Amino acid sequence: MPEKPSVLFVCVHNAGRSQMAAAWLSHLAGDRVEVRSAGSNPGDAVNPAAVEAMAEVGIDISAETPKILTVDAVKESDVCITMGCGDTCPVFPGKRYLDWTLDDPAGQGVEAVRPIRDEIKKRVEVLIQEIAPEQTA
Repeated sequence: MPEKPSVLFVCVHNAGRSQMAAAWLSHLAGDRVEVRSAGSNPGDAVNPAAVEAMAEVGIDISAETPKILTVDAVKESDVCITMGCGDTCPVFPGKRYLDWTLDDPAGQGVEAVRPIRDEIKKRVEVLIQEIAPEQTA
C-alpha cells in the first residue's frame, strides 16, 4: 500500500452509502487517505436522509454532489469498495476490491438510514486499521 492510499467508494446513485462512507473515511482518517466516491448511475442530489443522519454525528455532506464512475477513478485508487453496484465497476490488476453489502437508503427516512450510517462507520474504522493505521512515536 502506498504511503497515502486512495479509496474509491462506489454505489449506484452515489447519493447515500458511498457518500456516507467517503465522509466517514475523510473524517476518521483525515489526510492519511485520499478519498473518492462515485456512482454507476449518479442521482441528482445526495439523499436528504443521509445528509441528516451524517449531520447528527457532526459531519456535513450537504454540499456533496453525486459523481459518475469513471475508469480513471478506479485506476487512480488503491482500494475500490462497491456497495450494490454489481459488475459495473471496472476491474484492474493490482487493485484491492471489496464489496460491502449494505441496505440501500434510497427512499428511506432518517430512522432507517441511521443503522446503515453506523454500520458504514464500523467498516470504515476496520479499513483504516488495514490501510492507514495511525503512526505511533
